Amino acid sequence: MTRIDYRIEDTVALITLNDGENRFNPDFIQAFVDVLDAVENDADAAALVVASSHEKIFSNGIDLEWLAPVIQRGDMATAKDFFYRLNTLFKRTLTSPLLTVAAISGHAFAGGAIWCCAFDFRLMRTDRGFFCFPEIDLGIPFLPGMQALLGRAIPRYKMEEMILTGVRLTAEECKTHHIVSDACHGNELMDRALAFAGMLNKKRPIVKEFKTRLYKDIVHAIDVADIPYIESEEFHIG
Repeated sequence: MTRIDYRIEDTVALITLNDGENRFNPDFIQAFVDVLDAVENDADAAALVVASSHEKIFSNGIDLEWLAPVIQRGDMATAKDFFYRLNTLFKRTLTSPLLTVAAISGHAFAGGAIWCCAFDFRLMRTDRGFFCFPEIDLGIPFLPGMQALLGRAIPRYKMEEMILTGVRLTAEECKTHHIVSDACHGNELMDRALAFAGMLNKKRPIVKEFKTRLYKDIVHAIDVADIPYIESEEFHIG
């Protein structure tokens, strides 16, 4: 089993994350970008569904076991390069010419939840998993592009609560606050996600143009990210 793979089902490309907790490190990010390149360049699909093969977790965000030692040994060049790569992951997901659906089949924490906000649509299982931003407790402040992504997917009142408290939301709560468009039992999630994506049979050029206009400010926030902030005294992990 490869770290990340994909298959085509009619007009839908299904990307499956097979890398355990699907934590973000350079290898994971590169693997996803490579698969996304293949889907966009070599496959005839109009919509994209991203799912996880892990029974409990969609994505637990940044791989702190990889990143913490990098920062602790003072290798800020590697750390900054990682955050630029992470922004690339978010930007590529946000601006894909395919309409994108996150099938949140388990926990989406921290960077994993931020990534979900870059998808056009989100569906989440009700019987397992939370949606959460624990960065306030981890000591990892949001970069400008990260906060911009949250703002497009989460109502302001709920976003502020989630950022400042680290509260964990269930799928039902996410649906109530319009963070996800559908919530269902895990046994139904993939069928619903694929059926929903199958209805998104739109032409790529017009999708790309709409996204360019809709997400211009978010892309700008990602592109001007203050990566050097990780060298400040306020930035720490743990």
